[in-house]
Amino acid sequence: MGPCGPMSESSANRPLAGVMWMALAGLCFVAVTGVIRYLGTDLPSAQSAFLRFGWAFLFLMPTLVPLVRAGLPQGAWPMVAGRGIIHTMAVLLWFYAMARIPVAEVTAIGFINPIVVTLGAVLFLGEKLAFRRLTAIGFAVIGALVVLRPGLREIGSGQLAQVAAAICFAGSYLFAKRLSDMLSAGAIVALMSATVTIGLLPLALAVWVPVTWQQVAWLGLVALFATLGHYMMTRAFAAAPVSVSQPVVFLQLVWATILGVVAFDEPVDPYVLLGGGIIIAAISYMALREAQLKHAGVTPASGAGKL
Repeated sequence: MGPCGPMSESSANRPLAGVMWMALAGLCFVAVTGVIRYLGTDLPSAQSAFLRFGWAFLFLMPTLVPLVRAGLPQGAWPMVAGRGIIHTMAVLLWFYAMARIPVAEVTAIGFINPIVVTLGAVLFLGEKLAFRRLTAIGFAVIGALVVLRPGLREIGSGQLAQVAAAICFAGSYLFAKRLSDMLSAGAIVALMSATVTIGLLPLALAVWVPVTWQQVAWLGLVALFATLGHYMMTRAFAAAPVSVSQPVVFLQLVWATILGVVAFDEPVDPYVLLGGGIIIAAISYMALREAQLKHAGVTPASGAGKL
């Protein structure tokens, strides 16, 4: 859920535009986080997630009809189903975490997603673990430990859920990478929305509680912000190399911190800011080195695992 394909060097020569698009994408993703935080625990996680993806399914339905009629290439359906299952798990965990821990902490922990994807690419896609990747992974682990601070404070179910969500989102991205050899980016996104909606339906029905039209409207807004965020992130990748736009992702943590303070009276946690900064620095270093070596890996930009 990042860039949809290879990018020519001539199309990536507008660094200012890339930075601006990525900054706007970050605002959209923080808005998604803020709305879910605002809705809180009034709705079960499975129900909130189902309504959010139900909206996305409606948005993308016009693209699904011709896709289903044409049929999928041989071998695509098992991977589509596998991605749907693991993305459903990721969504449930993310919604659960978002309703229970500060906005900035959710954002910072989510930054580990590209590092998990890198490890997954080595284990499942046969990529080599070069020294630059080992270095980035090492610093990202340090950053994650700074955010979580095990042994120095209690790590609750919200923090654990967000770590698990980052791992599951990474698995979803690896499935998407394999599917990109068979299907267009639009088809992959549409099928993901459909399978996740189907996967969430029985879970949502099992815990269903009365829902207001206001809650449905808020979750529709979540779907809209998420869609806009992915669009703007793709525009950022088309305008400038990942090594240029990647550091801008750190602004998400700044904005999430401001949102938490202003809207939810959450205290500023310097450890979350420090740890998130270390993780983003590690990801940016890895992106820069791979761009310099003209090596196109499967590591997504931070934010590619967003809802």
